[in-house]
Amino acid sequence: MSTKDYLEKDYYAVLGVPKSATGEDIKKAYRKLARKYHPDANQGDVKTEEKFKEVSEAYDVLSDTKRRKEYDEARTLFGSGVGGFPGAGGQRGGFNFDLGDLFGGAGQQQHGAGERLGDLFGGLFNRGGGSATRTTQRPRRGQDIESEVTLSFGEAVDGTTVSLRLTSSSACTACGGTGAKAGTTPRVCPTCDGTGAASRNLGNFAFSEPCRDCRGRGLLVDDPCPVCEGSGRGKSTRTIQARIPAGVGDSQRIRLKGKGAPGENGGPAGDLYVQVHVKPHPVFGRNAENLTVSVPVTFPEAALGAEIQVPTLHGMPVKLRIPEGTPNGRTFRVRGRGAARKDGTKGDLLVTVQVTVPQTLDDKARAALEEFRDATEGTDLRDELIKQARSE
Repeated sequence: MSTKDYLEKDYYAVLGVPKSATGEDIKKAYRKLARKYHPDANQGDVKTEEKFKEVSEAYDVLSDTKRRKEYDEARTLFGSGVGGFPGAGGQRGGFNFDLGDLFGGAGQQQHGAGERLGDLFGGLFNRGGGSATRTTQRPRRGQDIESEVTLSFGEAVDGTTVSLRLTSSSACTACGGTGAKAGTTPRVCPTCDGTGAASRNLGNFAFSEPCRDCRGRGLLVDDPCPVCEGSGRGKSTRTIQARIPAGVGDSQRIRLKGKGAPGENGGPAGDLYVQVHVKPHPVFGRNAENLTVSVPVTFPEAALGAEIQVPTLHGMPVKLRIPEGTPNGRTFRVRGRGAARKDGTKGDLLVTVQVTVPQTLDDKARAALEEFRDATEGTDLRDELIKQARSE
Protein backbone atom coordinates (compact mmCIF):
# COMPACT_ATOMS: atom_id res chain seq x y z
CA MET A 1 0.00 0.00 0.00
CA SER A 2 1.64 3.28 -1.10
CA THR A 3 1.44 6.57 0.80
CA LYS A 4 -0.46 8.03 -2.16
CA ASP A 5 -3.11 5.32 -1.75
CA TYR A 6 -3.55 6.18 1.92
CA LEU A 7 -3.90 9.91 1.29
CA GLU A 8 -5.89 10.08 -1.94
CA LYS A 9 -8.17 7.04 -1.96
CA ASP A 10 -11.35 7.22 0.09
CA TYR A 11 -11.98 3.56 0.84
CA TYR A 12 -15.09 4.35 2.87
CA ALA A 13 -16.63 6.02 -0.19
CA VAL A 14 -15.64 3.08 -2.38
CA LEU A 15 -17.62 0.69 -0.15
CA GLY A 16 -20.38 3.23 0.46
CA VAL A 17 -20.08 3.15 4.26
CA PRO A 18 -19.46 5.91 6.85
CA LYS A 19 -16.18 6.19 8.71
CA SER A 20 -17.95 4.95 11.84
CA ALA A 21 -19.03 1.70 10.12
CA THR A 22 -18.55 -1.51 12.09
CA GLY A 23 -16.62 -4.49 10.77
CA GLU A 24 -19.90 -6.24 10.02
CA ASP A 25 -21.18 -3.21 8.06
CA ILE A 26 -17.99 -3.18 6.00
CA LYS A 27 -18.25 -6.92 5.33
CA LYS A 28 -21.88 -6.65 4.18
CA ALA A 29 -21.11 -3.72 1.87
CA TYR A 30 -18.14 -5.55 0.37
CA ARG A 31 -20.07 -8.76 -0.26
CA LYS A 32 -22.83 -6.84 -2.02
CA LEU A 33 -20.43 -4.93 -4.28
CA ALA A 34 -18.23 -7.98 -4.92
CA ARG A 35 -21.20 -9.93 -6.26
CA LYS A 36 -22.20 -6.97 -8.44
CA TYR A 37 -18.77 -6.35 -9.99
CA HIS A 38 -17.31 -9.88 -9.96
CA PRO A 39 -15.56 -10.65 -13.30
CA ASP A 40 -17.41 -13.95 -13.64
CA ALA A 41 -20.71 -12.04 -13.69
CA ASN A 42 -19.42 -9.38 -16.11
CA GLN A 43 -17.40 -11.26 -18.70
CA GLY A 44 -15.30 -8.94 -20.87
CA ASP A 45 -16.33 -5.74 -19.05
CA VAL A 46 -13.06 -3.97 -18.22
CA LYS A 47 -14.74 -1.20 -16.20
CA THR A 48 -16.48 -3.58 -13.80
CA GLU A 49 -13.27 -5.59 -13.44
CA GLU A 50 -11.42 -2.43 -12.37
CA LYS A 51 -14.28 -1.59 -10.02
CA PHE A 52 -14.03 -5.08 -8.51
CA LYS A 53 -10.30 -4.54 -7.91
CA GLU A 54 -11.02 -1.16 -6.31
CA VAL A 55 -13.67 -2.64 -4.01
CA SER A 56 -11.37 -5.53 -3.03
CA GLU A 57 -8.50 -3.13 -2.29
CA ALA A 58 -10.75 -1.04 -0.05
CA TYR A 59 -11.95 -4.14 1.81
CA ASP A 60 -8.36 -5.37 2.29
CA VAL A 61 -7.56 -2.21 4.25
CA LEU A 62 -10.80 -1.57 6.14
CA SER A 63 -11.38 -5.21 7.16
CA ASP A 64 -7.95 -5.36 8.84
CA THR A 65 -8.08 -3.56 12.21
CA LYS A 66 -4.41 -2.55 12.17
CA ARG A 67 -4.34 -1.35 8.57
CA ARG A 68 -7.61 0.53 9.01
CA LYS A 69 -6.19 2.35 12.03
CA GLU A 70 -3.06 3.34 10.10
CA TYR A 71 -5.18 4.48 7.17
CA ASP A 72 -7.38 6.64 9.41
CA GLU A 73 -4.34 8.15 11.14
CA ALA A 74 -2.72 9.03 7.81
CA ARG A 75 -5.81 10.74 6.44
CA THR A 76 -6.47 12.58 9.71
CA LEU A 77 -2.91 13.93 9.86
CA PHE A 78 -2.84 14.95 6.21
CA GLY A 79 -6.35 16.44 6.33
CA SER A 80 -5.41 18.63 9.30
CA GLY A 81 -2.70 20.30 7.23
CA VAL A 82 0.77 19.02 8.08
CA GLY A 83 2.35 21.88 6.16
CA GLY A 84 0.45 24.41 8.25
CA PHE A 85 2.41 23.84 11.46
CA PRO A 86 3.65 27.13 12.90
CA GLY A 87 7.38 27.73 12.66
CA ALA A 88 9.74 29.84 14.72
CA GLY A 89 8.17 33.04 15.99
CA GLY A 90 4.65 31.74 15.48
CA GLN A 91 4.62 32.33 11.67
CA ARG A 92 2.82 29.77 9.50
CA GLY A 93 4.53 27.97 6.66
CA GLY A 94 8.10 28.26 7.94
CA PHE A 95 9.13 25.32 10.09
CA ASN A 96 12.75 24.21 9.96
CA PHE A 97 12.53 20.68 11.33
CA ASP A 98 12.45 17.40 9.42
CA LEU A 99 9.20 15.41 9.73
CA GLY A 100 11.10 12.31 8.74
CA ASP A 101 13.22 12.72 11.87
CA LEU A 102 10.17 13.58 13.95
CA PHE A 103 8.40 10.32 13.12
CA GLY A 104 11.31 7.95 12.94
CA GLY A 105 14.74 9.60 12.63
CA ALA A 106 17.94 7.76 13.36
CA GLY A 107 19.13 7.86 16.90
CA GLN A 108 15.78 8.86 18.40
CA GLN A 109 13.63 6.64 20.57
CA GLN A 110 10.37 5.55 18.92
CA HIS A 111 7.25 4.64 20.85
CA GLY A 112 3.44 4.94 20.74
CA ALA A 113 1.94 6.96 17.89
CA GLY A 114 5.40 8.14 16.74
CA GLU A 115 6.45 4.59 16.01
CA ARG A 116 3.32 3.84 14.00
CA LEU A 117 3.58 7.09 12.05
CA GLY A 118 7.25 6.46 11.41
CA ASP A 119 6.34 3.21 9.66
CA LEU A 120 3.48 4.83 7.81
CA PHE A 121 5.32 7.92 6.57
CA GLY A 122 8.72 6.35 6.00
CA GLY A 123 8.60 7.29 2.32
CA LEU A 124 6.38 10.38 2.53
CA PHE A 125 8.84 13.12 3.49
CA ASN A 126 12.39 13.50 2.20
CA ARG A 127 15.09 14.18 4.70
CA GLY A 128 17.13 17.18 3.71
CA GLY A 129 18.14 17.63 0.08
CA GLY A 130 14.78 17.57 -1.70
CA SER A 131 15.66 14.42 -3.66
CA ALA A 132 13.56 11.28 -3.62
CA THR A 133 14.63 8.58 -1.22
CA ARG A 134 15.44 5.29 -2.92
CA THR A 135 12.93 2.71 -1.75
CA THR A 136 12.14 -0.89 -2.51
CA GLN A 137 8.70 -2.18 -3.33
CA ARG A 138 7.11 -3.80 -0.32
CA PRO A 139 5.43 -7.18 -0.48
CA ARG A 140 1.72 -6.83 -1.16
CA ARG A 141 -0.96 -9.26 -0.12
CA GLY A 142 -3.07 -10.79 -2.88
CA GLN A 143 -6.71 -9.93 -3.29
CA ASP A 144 -9.48 -11.90 -1.62
CA ILE A 145 -11.77 -13.86 -3.93
CA GLU A 146 -15.48 -14.55 -3.58
CA SER A 147 -17.09 -17.75 -4.84
CA GLU A 148 -20.34 -19.69 -4.34
CA VAL A 149 -21.25 -23.35 -4.09
CA THR A 150 -24.56 -25.23 -3.83
CA LEU A 151 -24.66 -28.39 -1.71
CA SER A 152 -27.22 -31.07 -1.10
CA PHE A 153 -28.68 -31.31 2.39
CA GLY A 154 -26.62 -34.42 3.16
CA GLU A 155 -23.35 -32.85 1.90
CA ALA A 156 -23.88 -29.87 4.19
CA VAL A 157 -24.49 -32.10 7.21
CA ASP A 158 -21.60 -34.50 6.56
CA GLY A 159 -19.10 -32.13 4.91
CA THR A 160 -17.70 -32.56 1.41
CA THR A 161 -14.92 -31.55 -1.01
CA VAL A 162 -15.95 -29.47 -4.03
CA SER A 163 -14.13 -28.27 -7.14
CA LEU A 164 -14.11 -24.49 -7.59
CA ARG A 165 -13.00 -22.68 -10.74
CA LEU A 166 -11.46 -19.34 -9.76
CA THR A 167 -10.45 -16.34 -11.85
CA SER A 168 -8.11 -13.73 -10.37
CA SER A 169 -5.39 -11.24 -11.27
CA SER A 170 -1.85 -12.59 -11.34
CA ALA A 171 1.51 -12.09 -13.02
CA CYS A 172 1.29 -12.40 -16.81
CA THR A 173 2.43 -15.89 -17.78
CA ALA A 174 3.84 -14.70 -21.12
CA CYS A 175 6.32 -12.18 -19.67
CA GLY A 176 6.57 -13.43 -16.09
CA GLY A 177 5.20 -10.16 -14.75
CA THR A 178 7.89 -7.90 -16.26
CA GLY A 179 5.57 -6.40 -18.87
CA ALA A 180 8.27 -6.74 -21.53
CA LYS A 181 8.04 -8.81 -24.69
CA ALA A 182 9.73 -12.22 -24.59
CA GLY A 183 13.47 -11.83 -25.25
CA THR A 184 13.58 -8.25 -23.95
CA THR A 185 13.94 -6.75 -20.50
CA PRO A 186 12.63 -3.55 -18.93
CA ARG A 187 15.08 -0.69 -18.24
CA VAL A 188 15.48 1.40 -15.13
CA CYS A 189 13.32 4.51 -15.24
CA PRO A 190 15.66 7.53 -15.58
CA THR A 191 13.12 9.90 -14.05
CA CYS A 192 12.98 8.22 -10.64
CA ASP A 193 16.24 6.27 -10.94
CA GLY A 194 14.37 3.03 -10.37
CA THR A 195 12.79 4.03 -7.05
CA GLY A 196 9.26 4.19 -8.48
CA ALA A 197 8.74 7.47 -6.59
CA ALA A 198 9.10 11.09 -7.59
CA SER A 199 9.45 14.02 -5.19
CA ARG A 200 7.23 17.08 -5.49
CA ASN A 201 8.55 20.13 -3.65
CA LEU A 202 5.82 21.92 -1.71
CA GLY A 203 8.06 24.55 -0.16
CA ASN A 204 8.96 23.45 3.33
CA PHE A 205 8.74 19.74 2.65
CA ALA A 206 8.72 17.39 -0.31
CA PHE A 207 5.87 15.03 -1.02
CA SER A 208 6.77 11.62 -2.44
CA GLU A 209 4.37 10.17 -5.01
CA PRO A 210 4.49 7.40 -7.65
CA CYS A 211 6.58 8.35 -10.65
CA ARG A 212 4.35 9.44 -13.53
CA ASP A 213 6.63 8.01 -16.22
CA CYS A 214 6.89 4.46 -14.86
CA ARG A 215 3.69 4.62 -12.75
CA GLY A 216 5.51 3.56 -9.63
CA ARG A 217 7.13 0.43 -11.05
CA GLY A 218 10.65 1.84 -11.29
CA LEU A 219 11.00 0.25 -14.74
CA LEU A 220 10.14 1.27 -18.29
CA VAL A 221 9.11 -1.15 -21.00
CA ASP A 222 10.20 -0.20 -24.53
CA ASP A 223 8.82 -3.32 -26.24
CA PRO A 224 5.65 -4.30 -24.30
CA CYS A 225 4.37 -7.83 -23.96
CA PRO A 226 1.55 -8.35 -26.51
CA VAL A 227 -0.46 -10.43 -24.05
CA CYS A 228 -0.70 -8.00 -21.12
CA GLU A 229 0.15 -4.86 -23.14
CA GLY A 230 3.01 -4.01 -20.81
CA SER A 231 1.06 -4.10 -17.55
CA GLY A 232 2.71 -7.29 -16.32
CA ARG A 233 -0.66 -8.51 -15.06
CA GLY A 234 -3.05 -11.03 -16.49
CA LYS A 235 -6.00 -13.22 -15.58
CA SER A 236 -5.32 -16.51 -13.93
CA THR A 237 -7.92 -19.28 -14.05
CA ARG A 238 -7.43 -22.30 -11.85
CA THR A 239 -9.44 -25.10 -10.30
CA ILE A 240 -8.97 -25.93 -6.63
CA GLN A 241 -10.38 -28.56 -4.32
CA ALA A 242 -12.09 -26.84 -1.39
CA ARG A 243 -13.06 -28.72 1.76
CA ILE A 244 -16.46 -27.66 3.12
CA PRO A 245 -16.65 -28.59 6.82
CA ALA A 246 -19.42 -30.77 8.23
CA GLY A 247 -22.42 -28.98 9.68
CA VAL A 248 -22.24 -25.92 7.41
CA GLY A 249 -25.51 -24.01 7.20
CA ASP A 250 -27.37 -22.34 4.36
CA SER A 251 -25.96 -18.86 3.50
CA GLN A 252 -22.89 -19.48 5.65
CA ARG A 253 -19.61 -17.92 4.44
CA ILE A 254 -16.53 -20.13 4.61
CA ARG A 255 -13.02 -18.62 4.68
CA LEU A 256 -10.18 -20.59 3.10
CA LYS A 257 -6.95 -18.87 4.08
CA GLY A 258 -4.32 -18.40 1.36
CA LYS A 259 -6.56 -19.69 -1.45
CA GLY A 260 -7.19 -16.25 -3.00
CA ALA A 261 -5.19 -14.28 -5.57
CA PRO A 262 -1.38 -14.58 -5.35
CA GLY A 263 0.53 -11.75 -3.69
CA GLU A 264 3.00 -9.36 -5.28
CA ASN A 265 6.70 -8.91 -4.55
CA GLY A 266 6.73 -11.97 -2.31
CA GLY A 267 3.58 -11.01 -0.42
CA PRO A 268 1.14 -13.66 0.86
CA ALA A 269 -1.85 -14.83 -1.15
CA GLY A 270 -5.31 -13.50 -0.35
CA ASP A 271 -8.13 -15.56 1.06
CA LEU A 272 -11.03 -17.33 -0.62
CA TYR A 273 -14.53 -16.74 0.74
CA VAL A 274 -17.10 -19.35 -0.28
CA GLN A 275 -20.80 -18.55 0.07
CA VAL A 276 -22.66 -21.82 0.72
CA HIS A 277 -26.20 -22.54 -0.45
CA VAL A 278 -27.93 -25.70 0.80
CA LYS A 279 -30.78 -27.42 -1.03
CA PRO A 280 -33.78 -28.36 1.12
CA HIS A 281 -34.44 -32.01 2.02
CA PRO A 282 -37.88 -33.58 1.40
CA VAL A 283 -37.96 -35.15 4.88
CA PHE A 284 -35.47 -33.46 7.20
CA GLY A 285 -34.94 -29.89 8.33
CA ARG A 286 -32.21 -28.08 10.32
CA ASN A 287 -32.28 -26.25 13.63
CA ALA A 288 -28.66 -25.26 14.31
CA GLU A 289 -26.81 -28.57 14.88
CA ASN A 290 -30.06 -30.54 15.28
CA LEU A 291 -32.03 -32.23 12.50
CA THR A 292 -35.81 -32.11 12.56
CA VAL A 293 -38.45 -34.49 11.21
CA SER A 294 -42.23 -34.81 11.46
CA VAL A 295 -43.59 -38.34 11.84
CA PRO A 296 -47.30 -39.27 11.46
CA VAL A 297 -48.93 -41.44 14.18
CA THR A 298 -52.42 -42.86 14.46
CA PHE A 299 -54.90 -41.88 17.16
CA PRO A 300 -54.63 -45.28 18.89
CA GLU A 301 -50.80 -44.99 18.91
CA ALA A 302 -50.98 -41.54 20.49
CA ALA A 303 -53.71 -42.51 22.96
CA LEU A 304 -52.49 -45.96 23.99
CA GLY A 305 -48.74 -45.53 23.43
CA ALA A 306 -46.62 -47.34 20.84
CA GLU A 307 -43.13 -48.08 19.59
CA ILE A 308 -42.64 -46.51 16.14
CA GLN A 309 -39.92 -46.44 13.47
CA VAL A 310 -38.27 -43.05 12.85
CA PRO A 311 -36.10 -42.32 9.75
CA THR A 312 -32.51 -41.02 10.14
CA LEU A 313 -30.23 -39.30 7.65
CA HIS A 314 -27.88 -41.78 5.92
CA GLY A 315 -28.78 -44.57 8.35
CA MET A 316 -31.24 -47.23 9.38
CA PRO A 317 -34.49 -46.17 11.10
CA VAL A 318 -34.43 -46.04 14.89
CA LYS A 319 -37.16 -47.12 17.33
CA LEU A 320 -38.89 -44.43 19.37
CA ARG A 321 -41.25 -45.15 22.28
CA ILE A 322 -44.39 -42.98 22.23
CA PRO A 323 -45.90 -42.85 25.75
CA GLU A 324 -49.60 -43.24 26.42
CA GLY A 325 -51.59 -40.02 25.98
CA THR A 326 -49.11 -38.28 23.66
CA PRO A 327 -50.65 -35.06 22.32
CA ASN A 328 -50.42 -33.94 18.71
CA GLY A 329 -47.27 -31.87 18.02
CA ARG A 330 -45.16 -33.21 20.88
CA THR A 331 -41.43 -33.34 20.09
CA PHE A 332 -39.07 -36.15 21.14
CA ARG A 333 -35.27 -36.13 21.07
CA VAL A 334 -33.10 -38.88 19.56
CA ARG A 335 -29.55 -38.09 20.70
CA GLY A 336 -26.52 -38.16 18.42
CA ARG A 337 -28.45 -38.32 15.14
CA GLY A 338 -28.07 -34.66 14.11
CA ALA A 339 -25.46 -32.55 12.28
CA ALA A 340 -21.81 -32.34 13.29
CA ARG A 341 -20.67 -29.70 15.78
CA LYS A 342 -17.31 -27.89 15.67
CA ASP A 343 -15.97 -30.08 18.49
CA GLY A 344 -16.63 -33.26 16.50
CA THR A 345 -19.75 -34.35 18.39
CA LYS A 346 -23.18 -34.51 16.81
CA GLY A 347 -26.44 -32.78 17.52
CA ASP A 348 -29.76 -34.57 17.98
CA LEU A 349 -32.72 -35.60 15.86
CA LEU A 350 -35.89 -33.79 16.96
CA VAL A 351 -38.97 -35.88 16.17
CA THR A 352 -42.38 -34.17 16.15
CA VAL A 353 -45.41 -36.48 16.07
CA GLN A 354 -48.45 -35.54 13.98
CA VAL A 355 -51.67 -37.37 14.86
CA THR A 356 -53.43 -38.26 11.60
CA VAL A 357 -57.15 -38.74 11.01
CA PRO A 358 -58.17 -41.63 8.71
CA GLN A 359 -59.89 -40.50 5.51
CA THR A 360 -62.02 -43.65 5.16
CA LEU A 361 -63.45 -46.12 7.71
CA ASP A 362 -64.77 -49.63 7.26
CA ASP A 363 -67.77 -50.83 9.25
CA LYS A 364 -65.67 -52.43 11.98
CA ALA A 365 -63.53 -49.32 12.53
CA ARG A 366 -66.59 -47.04 12.49
CA ALA A 367 -68.37 -49.19 15.06
CA ALA A 368 -65.33 -49.15 17.32
CA LEU A 369 -65.07 -45.34 17.14
CA GLU A 370 -68.77 -44.91 17.82
CA GLU A 371 -68.40 -47.12 20.86
CA PHE A 372 -65.44 -45.00 22.02
CA ARG A 373 -67.48 -41.81 21.48
CA ASP A 374 -70.35 -43.16 23.55
CA ALA A 375 -67.95 -44.16 26.31
CA THR A 376 -66.49 -40.63 26.56
CA GLU A 377 -69.68 -38.70 25.83
CA GLY A 378 -69.84 -37.01 29.23
CA THR A 379 -66.58 -35.10 28.68
CA ASP A 380 -66.78 -31.73 26.89
CA LEU A 381 -63.26 -30.68 25.90
CA ARG A 382 -64.39 -27.20 24.91
CA ASP A 383 -66.39 -26.33 28.02
CA GLU A 384 -63.52 -24.65 29.88
CA LEU A 385 -62.47 -22.78 26.75
CA ILE A 386 -65.92 -21.30 26.31
CA LYS A 387 -66.07 -20.25 29.97
CA GLN A 388 -62.76 -18.42 29.67
CA ALA A 389 -63.90 -16.64 26.51
CA ARG A 390 -67.06 -15.36 28.23
CA SER A 391 -65.20 -14.11 31.29
CA GLU A 392 -63.20 -11.55 29.33
